[in-house]
Amino acid sequence: MSKSKHNSQALFEKFSTAVTEAAGSTYAFAGSVSLILLWLISGPFFNYSQVWQLIINTTTTIITFLMVFVIQKAQNKQSLSIQLKLNELLSTNEIASNRLVCVEELTEDEMKALLKFYSKLANMAKEEGKITESHSIEEAEQFHNIKKERTPEKKSDKKTH
Repeated sequence: MSKSKHNSQALFEKFSTAVTEAAGSTYAFAGSVSLILLWLISGPFFNYSQVWQLIINTTTTIITFLMVFVIQKAQNKQSLSIQLKLNELLSTNEIASNRLVCVEELTEDEMKALLKFYSKLANMAKEEGKITESHSIEEAEQFHNIKKERTPEKKSDKKTH
């Protein structure tokens, strides 16, 4: 990639991050409301003409169109950074499955299959009353049994055995 193309991409990233942060601020909201109120108040001076209506319609359309791309760029960067952080956590955890490091590359159907699996794990933990315990994909059943064996039996369990 050429240096000028890289610089322009970095500049757009910085711009989109700054605009997204500014657009989500209280000041931006207050400014938007103020502009709309100013536009409404100016209606009688322009006899609520078509030009008066066209001004707000054109302005909001252009701003919305441009903001879609700016916000999407900032969102893509933020999503990638979160994904990289999660990948780091998964790759450095001895028990976690490395299959999930690039889970975003799976198809939606593959992700739904994983979701069913994790729902089953959550139900297993819920049945044990220990929702904070976790399991990995390949070793879920094994870890579940090991964790169950390590947990002292409740008094009511001992009477039934």
